[in-house]
Amino acid sequence: MSDSKFVLKDEAKGALAARIRQRKFVLTKQFGIPEYLLPGSLCLTHSRCGKKTCHCAGEQGHPVWLLTFMVQGKKRVERIPQEWVQDVRRRVDAGRAFKEAVAEVFVANAQLLALWRRETKGRRR
Repeated sequence: MSDSKFVLKDEAKGALAARIRQRKFVLTKQFGIPEYLLPGSLCLTHSRCGKKTCHCAGEQGHPVWLLTFMVQGKKRVERIPQEWVQDVRRRVDAGRAFKEAVAEVFVANAQLLALWRRETKGRRR
């Protein structure tokens, strides 16, 4: 998946944003991690605004897209504007695929190490 498919920009400002961006740059370059990945899950929910005259009072509610993810062991939930949903969904799917691939590589490495150890165990005597 190429970066060109992802249109959301990293435009956050301030000292915290700069520190996060700098650490992200170091890690993405060091480990070859695609920069556009997102963690968590994206889901559609509905909420009522509380206005008695609003159509949502007697119906399902207003549609709200939420991105749920963990930061330092704490759950975060961010509202996602409708116009971002398609792009955020692609980034979350790509993030999940990347995470699964890394986990599979870790398991393969452990299995290969165990096989190599068994193969060399009898040769050392």
